Order: sequence, then C-alpha cells, then structure tokens
Amino acid sequence: MDELNDQPEGLTFPCEFPVKAMGPVDSGLPEAVRHIVSQHAPEISEAHLHTAQSSGGRFMSVTVTITARSRDQLDAIYADLQAHDGVLATL
Repeated sequence: MDELNDQPEGLTFPCEFPVKAMGPVDSGLPEAVRHIVSQHAPEISEAHLHTAQSSGGRFMSVTVTITARSRDQLDAIYADLQAHDGVLATL
C-alpha cells in the first residue's frame, strides 16, 4: 500500500508541465527563467517560452513548458526559481 503513496497525485512522468514565474517587467525575467529552467531541462527552446504582461504593465509572467521527468526535477526547478531575486511568485 505504501507504493501508492510514493507517486504524486495527478502526475505521471514523463509529462508536459508548464512552469510559471512572475516578477517585475524590468527584471530580465524571461532570460533568468529560461536560464534556470534550462539547467534542469536542457531541451527547452524559445518555442517553449511564453510571456505575458499584467494589465498595468508593471509585472509579467513567464511560462516554460517542459517535459518533466520526475517530481525531483520539478522541485529543483521551483527551488531555483524561488531563490532568484527577480521572481516574486511561481505556479
């Protein structure tokens, strides 16, 4: 029965997974997110990256869709993103 608890609910690896980070527009966020994520998922390209600005134009979100290989990989990506000064929030 413990084997069932080892798998994260709702995720079966490998899977397509959108990683999103948000921060100020002038923080170099797209480049930082691309650099951080590519350290853990080197197969990403510009086609995998999407940006959007807030309605007021002060903040932006950067989404990178990766092929996630494990929960550990995702945890490492989010830990590195959250440690970056230009990232205010992650989803």
